[in-house]
Amino acid sequence: MPAKRLQSTRILSKLMERYYLKIRYLRFFRPLAWVTSGAPVEILRAMGIEVAYPENYGALCGARGVGTALSEEAEAHGYAPELCSYAKINLGSIFNPSSAPLKGLPKPDLLIVCNNICGTVVKWFEALAHRYRIPIFILDTPFLHDDLEPHIVRYVRSQLEEMIEFIERHTRRRLNQKRFQEVLELSNECVHLWGEIRKMCKAQPSPLNAPDLFVNMAAIVVLRGTKEAVEYYHTLRNEVKARVERGEGAIPEERHRLLWDNIALWNRLYRFYSHFAKRGCCFVVDTYTGAWDNPVEDGEPLEALARAYTSVLLNRSLSYRARQMIELIKEYKVDGFVMHSNRSCKPYSLGQYDIKRIVSAETGVPGLIIDADMCDSRYYSEEQIRNRIDAFIEQLEGSA
Repeated sequence: MPAKRLQSTRILSKLMERYYLKIRYLRFFRPLAWVTSGAPVEILRAMGIEVAYPENYGALCGARGVGTALSEEAEAHGYAPELCSYAKINLGSIFNPSSAPLKGLPKPDLLIVCNNICGTVVKWFEALAHRYRIPIFILDTPFLHDDLEPHIVRYVRSQLEEMIEFIERHTRRRLNQKRFQEVLELSNECVHLWGEIRKMCKAQPSPLNAPDLFVNMAAIVVLRGTKEAVEYYHTLRNEVKARVERGEGAIPEERHRLLWDNIALWNRLYRFYSHFAKRGCCFVVDTYTGAWDNPVEDGEPLEALARAYTSVLLNRSLSYRARQMIELIKEYKVDGFVMHSNRSCKPYSLGQYDIKRIVSAETGVPGLIIDADMCDSRYYSEEQIRNRIDAFIEQLEGSA
């Protein structure tokens, strides 16, 4: 069985509870924006605008076991079963708030969507804009087939200027440059702390396992650019550092070090990963929680933001993603990797078989691909997945 959970997680639970209460209360005094997880939230925070993340809310619903019911609610209103479960959960919570945790998110005043993670979010937020009859701003980040070229940075930077004008026009709030710089500094400190925590998993045994990483990424998503997030990650870093110093692992006996690719299985977070933990397998690193590891570099703020938000993982080529996995396998001394072919997230999942082939050929490390969904339990086959996990672990033990 996994080791006892982090004490810091209790603090995080209270922090997230306060966050959801805050956006519901302050919505009457400040504008509320719904944003995508890859949107430049630092600008909004600097302008005194509260933000809510429907994707994070979808993960919360998945973890609470209501993701499937809310997805079915959206489907009953004509939305296709093939859509992202985050989108369907959000829409389902709007159609039937009484069955949704917290009775759904408070109604937004405006929408900010960035297509650096996928194209679905654009249509999803357009549907929201139509339903609520509120303004929407779409930030377009060109896909990076190769390197981030200067003309791409200029293009995205010009849109950030338009985004600021859009927000000012619809909220009558102005961007305070001093406050903007403070938020950027807090955002960077948060990113560096999160990166430091993740790097501590290079220790053998690793102080954290996949569920620890997935749960504790919540603050860097919804509270980036705040003092609360920085304070929390200082606390978490100290606890993880103490584990490393004591030689305490996230699981009782670490025999195999694994890498995880794609979004977590929120609806089976501890149950799924316990299949691995009880066989001595610890997920010491992943590609998902590192997606919020991009710092806003020094220099002109809007240009730095353009670089950071255009360079996110899902806006990069398959060759880049394969190289990243190869580097992580070597850096964290990984013995095998598991890729979640996520029915909901096509941009993350398409190409995984090619990536698996490239990574295994380069490193000699075996990989496993499982088919499931991040929130919808209808697409999870317990017996089939368990059999594949067992066969994969036997492969690891045979090559040890």
